[in-house]
Amino acid sequence: MAGIFAGLRVIDAASYVAGPSAATILGDFGAEVIKLEPPGGDAYRALSTAPGQPRGETDYPWVLDNRGKRGLMLDLKRPEAQAVLHRLIATTDVFVTNAVPRLRAGLGIAPEALAAINPRLVYAALTAYGETGPEADKTGFDATAFWARSGLMDLVRADAAAAPGRSVAGMGDHPTGMALYGAIVTALYRRERTGQGGFVHVALLEAGLWSNGFMVQAALDGARFIPRPPRDQAPNALGNLYQAGCGRWFLMALLNEPRQWPALLRVLGDPAWGDDPRFATQPLRRENARALIALLDAAFAARGLAEWRPLLDAAGLTFDAVTTTQEAAASPQARATGAIRPTTDGGWTVDSPLHVAGEAKAPAAPPPAPGADTEAILAELGHAPTEIARLRAAGALG
Repeated sequence: MAGIFAGLRVIDAASYVAGPSAATILGDFGAEVIKLEPPGGDAYRALSTAPGQPRGETDYPWVLDNRGKRGLMLDLKRPEAQAVLHRLIATTDVFVTNAVPRLRAGLGIAPEALAAINPRLVYAALTAYGETGPEADKTGFDATAFWARSGLMDLVRADAAAAPGRSVAGMGDHPTGMALYGAIVTALYRRERTGQGGFVHVALLEAGLWSNGFMVQAALDGARFIPRPPRDQAPNALGNLYQAGCGRWFLMALLNEPRQWPALLRVLGDPAWGDDPRFATQPLRRENARALIALLDAAFAARGLAEWRPLLDAAGLTFDAVTTTQEAAASPQARATGAIRPTTDGGWTVDSPLHVAGEAKAPAAPPPAPGADTEAILAELGHAPTEIARLRAAGALG
């Protein structure tokens, strides 16, 4: 398969999720991606065994974020390994790292040093808090920099009195990886016009603020914030969670009330309270939201979600079930769109959410073992077997 990025070489020298996921998307569209790991491998390989994570037979996060890559192991703390990398950089189009600024020079990967070797190189940096400012070298994960620091974790409480909602692995990393991918592709487009590579960067905090932009902009404009009330006291009964008689929850989001309010009443069998003057107009329904929520709670408790679903769908009402992750993974709709796609070794994986008409994505091949292709890559660069043996004996290859 050729692909849009056929002939593009990417070095993924980042760890964990956000940076590597950007490289994965480039690989989905045909780029050759080399996964560069330190001795001992990327610490992300151990995340599936951390307390509280789902237990399985595979290293499922590694499968997701490193599929189809080639494996290279170098100890960049050693000058010999840096020399190998610099030789590889000469034939590389994109370099991805999540090393904080103060560490890059010591590893031989300072942006200016790599640009001197290859002026066409697109250097893509992922940090927790940005390239400048007092916290540029502060480390962080998506849970801390994207979720906690951006205001999102505070906002997703069940209500103002509840504890902050905890994120799960990758919830901020994958959107941030999409942003980094966008920055890389933008720089590649500029390179097509100018012939020059360049430095692009994305921070987890920046991506978190952008994801929370609706609320952050409200704060910037001095808006008055309303603490989130309990579900049964929500200010809008038609944009609320409800529990069906089977115990399943679903979220209803009826924004076109002039059309959808009468349709909802028909679905509910035109209940007597449908003519209640308290609910005659949208402002009145907002004013009397608590009373309306109580009536809708009782109405939806009369049937299970399996009965409500076709009725709500047929009426054109916007809603969806609060779905378990296992249900999301098995979704026929996700399989139909390719959001869940097969791997070449008989499994399944989550696809990157980008599609270009007429362009098939690369097969989802297994991820590399640590340093699996090190000797092959070095041989392609012109290293003789004796030289590779010398580098290995010196510890440069881990």
